[in-house]
Amino acid sequence: MIKTMIVDDEPLAIEILEAYVSQIPQLHLVAKCSNALEANRILQLEKIDLMFLDIEMPLLLGTEFLKSLQNPPKVIFTTAYPEFAVQGFELNAIDYLLKPISMERFVKSINKLFEKNEFDLRPEIEKNTEYIFVIADKRFIKVNFSEILYIEGLKDYVIIRTDQNKIITLQTMKSLEEKLPASKFIRVHRSFIVNLNRINAIVGNAIEILEKGQNKHIPIGNNYKDEIEKMIEKRKL
Repeated sequence: MIKTMIVDDEPLAIEILEAYVSQIPQLHLVAKCSNALEANRILQLEKIDLMFLDIEMPLLLGTEFLKSLQNPPKVIFTTAYPEFAVQGFELNAIDYLLKPISMERFVKSINKLFEKNEFDLRPEIEKNTEYIFVIADKRFIKVNFSEILYIEGLKDYVIIRTDQNKIITLQTMKSLEEKLPASKFIRVHRSFIVNLNRINAIVGNAIEILEKGQNKHIPIGNNYKDEIEKMIEKRKL
């Protein structure tokens, strides 16, 4: 779990972020603080992995507070003032969220965190769950691993194809791949991940999957052939 703290002097902003954090299974909210001094006390007592940090606060600006820390956690800045953006990124922040913060923008920010591979999340996911939550149509949708046929990447979003429908979610293939258990899914192309249990056959340079009663052929990328061959060798009789 990623131990998370929210630092903001606006109660409504804290409430919104708390609701968003509660929807991400990998995040665990440890503390909520209304100013930098309170946050500093928490950091003395707890190991915090991620801090949502407002910039414009009384007593001490969020940027100045971050500069004062010797070993700061990962930081996602939150503010109503876009002029602080450059300074935020100069301090190596993961992201910079402009208020009011939408759920879509929040999730995109969290995906940036996951893409940096700062936290080892796959073992936890593989051990504890048989599903993931993804954001689509402005809500979190539970997707069971067993229902996924394959996943197709299209630039900044992916399409999850299931038995019943398709789910379009705003994130990258890399970030989604890291949330999937390696025992159930395999990357076969820069644009495709397939469910191992849904593979019917391997025909030449393609994976064959039954989709809505018809055979769907998914290309195998040159960079992924060795991994496919290892998978076949491990599972063949």
